[in-house]
Amino acid sequence: MRIERACYLVAAVLFASGLAHLGVQAMLGGPWDGPVSWRKPADFGMAFGLTLFAVTWASTWIDVRPRRAVLTGFAAASVVEVVAISVQAWRGVPSHFNATTPLNAAFAFSAAGGGAVIIVTTLALLRAAFRPSDATRGQRLAAQVGFGSLLVGLVIGAVMIAIGTAEARTVSLDAAYDAAVVLVPAHAAAMQGILVLPILAWLTGFTSWPEAVRTRVTALGCAGYLVCAGTIVLEAFLGFDGFDPASAPVLGTVVAAAGAALLVGAGVATLAGLDRGSRLHQTAASR
Repeated sequence: MRIERACYLVAAVLFASGLAHLGVQAMLGGPWDGPVSWRKPADFGMAFGLTLFAVTWASTWIDVRPRRAVLTGFAAASVVEVVAISVQAWRGVPSHFNATTPLNAAFAFSAAGGGAVIIVTTLALLRAAFRPSDATRGQRLAAQVGFGSLLVGLVIGAVMIAIGTAEARTVSLDAAYDAAVVLVPAHAAAMQGILVLPILAWLTGFTSWPEAVRTRVTALGCAGYLVCAGTIVLEAFLGFDGFDPASAPVLGTVVAAAGAALLVGAGVATLAGLDRGSRLHQTAASR
């Protein structure tokens, strides 16, 4: 459909903008971390580009109503987010929590409004994922978990904005970033499901397995992802960085690693199944 093609094009442009800002960082230098850096437009551009592509693709498996409005809203809000962060980076001022001038406040409120639209459209996509469709059970499961985890990640992002805004008003901008950054691992971990799980479900369709086996392998991958991401989210709200095994609790690290291993194992098994399926087709063709 035309709306899907348009979203794929927008996703490619957003991703390219992120790559371009990596080039700017390489040429101009400057801090990689902190409220003012080229990392932010690079991260946001690539992340929103990939997410918009994955969301658009996964939406083709489900009965989204109204499809054009939902996808247009998600894509437009993604553009607003990336543009706001990128313009503020070029202006050399913080993008988040920054309401120090009317112009800065306009960018900050625009980004917050875009985030709200993305949450609403993701909720619509999640609801659609539970409606009957022509997709396989594995595809529907991957869409359900993927959109569900994306919604959790977006809500965590909204919590980060709320925390940062309160700190910026009562303390300082620096305090706002320090307070909000604690939840970055949780936000990042929850955002990955929509990128990974639909690919796993799609790849199982190229194996010689019966549908029941394809569904079980996809379910194992989803379970592994939920265990890993859920552990990182819990640790973040407890004040630990799940991406840093040296500072995170040992038990949490073990549980998250076990979940990641289950997800990777499902992927490896699927790739092995592709090889076996290919050999079977080659054998049949040679007879």
